[in-house]
Amino acid sequence: MTTKIVADSSSDLLELSGVAFESAPLKIITSEKEYVDDASLNVLEMVTDLLNYNGRSSTSCPNANDWLCAFGDAEQVFCVTITATLSGSYNAAMQAKQIYEERYPGRRVCVLNSLSTGPEMVLMIEKIRDLILEGKEFDDICSDVTKYTKKTGLLFMLESMKNLANNGRVSPLVAKVAGILSIRVVGKASDKGDLEQLNKCRGEKKALETIVQHLKSLGLNKGKVRIAHCFNESAGKALKELIQKEFSKVQVEICKCRGLCSFYAEKGGLLVGFEKI
Repeated sequence: MTTKIVADSSSDLLELSGVAFESAPLKIITSEKEYVDDASLNVLEMVTDLLNYNGRSSTSCPNANDWLCAFGDAEQVFCVTITATLSGSYNAAMQAKQIYEERYPGRRVCVLNSLSTGPEMVLMIEKIRDLILEGKEFDDICSDVTKYTKKTGLLFMLESMKNLANNGRVSPLVAKVAGILSIRVVGKASDKGDLEQLNKCRGEKKALETIVQHLKSLGLNKGKVRIAHCFNESAGKALKELIQKEFSKVQVEICKCRGLCSFYAEKGGLLVGFEKI
């Protein structure tokens, strides 16, 4: 039986070892240009363009047909989407699931609203992959990964909130003041999938230390941490060192944000997915 994992591009993954995988691209849209978050996207060029852009910006999710194309001809599909509070990606994937299962009786699609983005989605995708390779049945995988999502979390550090202001999610004045004062905003993905601000820190060092304290209070002890950075590898490495110093049994990996996560995290930002076990 052919099995495939698909995710929208907010996962930052283009490929995955061990199982068939495909990314359905989101789009970042301004009045001047449209950026498709696929393998051909020049992320640095996009980030630089947005730094110099002062108009409205928005994002566009994969539609049902995009998801159907990503499903391909797999008999079992596991689909992971960005939080439904930020995007219509989940709703479109659910529409595609209905169409696919009606069109091909006997085929199954499991759609998971991650209530998150980026590296927390990666943890969920890796969990699905591991369950597939263990030989678990479709329904058991759906059940197990749903339970697993209760044991993961996402923290973030933002150096800039310009794009969030440009697409109406925060006040332009708040974003401007934060930039002037070198404020780093530390926050988390809430249980409802919203982005929740926790702290305003003066400087990057304080922000990274604050993230470690939140990891401790939120239940990190051992397991996995996935750090995604938007052109701030030095901060990612510094955070990795702090985490490994505090949690000796934790496995930490660092990757780059792609288009959608770079749009939200912006240059200098970090996203941190972690297991609460």
